[in-house]
Amino acid sequence: MAEARAAEKAAAQAAADAAEAARQAETERLGAEAARQVEAEAAEVQRAEAQKAAEEAALRAAQEAADEATRQANEEAAQQAADDAAAEAALQAAARAEREAEEEIQRQEAESAARVAEAARAAAAEAARQAEAEAAASRAVEEDAARKAAEEARRQEAQVEEAARKAQEEVQRANPPRETAPLRTTLTPVAPDLIDQDTSETESKPGLLGRLIGRSAPKTVVRRTLDDDMLEQLEELLITADMGVDTALRVTANMAEGRFGKKLSVAEIKKLMADEVARIMEPVARPLPLYPKTPQVVLVVGVNGSGKTTTIGKLASQFRAAGKKVVIAAGDTFRAAAVEQLQVWGERAGVPVLTAPQGTDPASLAFDALEQAQRDGADLLMIDTAGRLQNRSDLMEELAKIVRVIRKKDETAPHNTLLVLDATTGQNALSQVKVFQDISDVSGLVMTKLDGTAKGGVLVALADKFGLPIHAIGVGEQIDDLAPFDPEEFADALVGFDR
Repeated sequence: MAEARAAEKAAAQAAADAAEAARQAETERLGAEAARQVEAEAAEVQRAEAQKAAEEAALRAAQEAADEATRQANEEAAQQAADDAAAEAALQAAARAEREAEEEIQRQEAESAARVAEAARAAAAEAARQAEAEAAASRAVEEDAARKAAEEARRQEAQVEEAARKAQEEVQRANPPRETAPLRTTLTPVAPDLIDQDTSETESKPGLLGRLIGRSAPKTVVRRTLDDDMLEQLEELLITADMGVDTALRVTANMAEGRFGKKLSVAEIKKLMADEVARIMEPVARPLPLYPKTPQVVLVVGVNGSGKTTTIGKLASQFRAAGKKVVIAAGDTFRAAAVEQLQVWGERAGVPVLTAPQGTDPASLAFDALEQAQRDGADLLMIDTAGRLQNRSDLMEELAKIVRVIRKKDETAPHNTLLVLDATTGQNALSQVKVFQDISDVSGLVMTKLDGTAKGGVLVALADKFGLPIHAIGVGEQIDDLAPFDPEEFADALVGFDR
């Protein structure tokens, strides 16, 4: 029994030990499971943190790459803008330098001319003083006799003039002058009534400008002394003919040289005046030059309404008749009507007209037209430009841009820059020439609308002040109404003298 109890007790002890071992094993299993769960959770946390770090690193890299690309793009844009600004500044600086050089040359020439003139005036004054001193002695001896003789001569002259005036009035009453129909084109003479005239029937003056003159000067019946009063009248007549004060004084001073105090007929006075005007105009009467290099670029400029389009059409017709291949560029791209008008003139002249859509940059059109003229083998390319006022700096800068752009294609272009002037603008033409010459280097002039009421004297002032070539004058609206400038015929027409 004792052995059985001992066995049972041993078995119970063994079962208890087995149960304790099982509990310990379960406890260890649960601990290991818990440890594995902790390790898995820690690994998941580490993986998530690693993925987040990788994503953040990728975002930072992408942002840095984008920032670098933006920076490079900004730097390239800034560099391009700087290059463009530098190029434009260089062009403007070159233009300014060229203008300043021209102004300096003109200033030096003006100063040199002023010094020469001053020396001439000083020499003339000295000669006059010497002559006056030499004549003073003889005048002192004969002063009384000369005064009495002069008074007697004046009385006799007054009597003769009074008698001639009365006789002329009688002739006019007995034979009233005929009325003649006015001509379509008339350049009003500046000196038709200097002295008494008869009413003899007159004939029309022949020649290219004959229709500008109307009737020839009537014959004179008396003579007048070329004294201060007469010179003052002549100066006023020339000034009212738009010749300007300086030029009018120069003309009358030259007329009086060696003739002051002499009695002259109206024909003699008009001849003197016409000869002096022709002498001023002779050096500038030159046709438009043609050069062997082709295409020869002719830029036509002027203010609104001056007659640029009609002048281009007339010149193109003349050049084509001379066997030249001409192309016209309609550079007034701001007005559709201007392009249409130029196309009409191109059809009349039988010359192609290159156009662009309204609003196109005129400098771009001029550049394309030059390329087209070079490909087609044209002899002349005539570029029309938009009418512009000389006191609008923005519009004048557009004209300067045209010149800069075509010089990129041909550095010698434009070979001619024609300024078209309206004769009816009078003295305003002087300021137009000055401003356009500064911007586009005017090489020659064309004067239009001399077929109306224009007096035309401003052409003499332009020749006297600027010395620019005068290529032609417009005397009508027909395609052949563009005449070469003839200084003698113009002078005769201006003063009403019939040679």
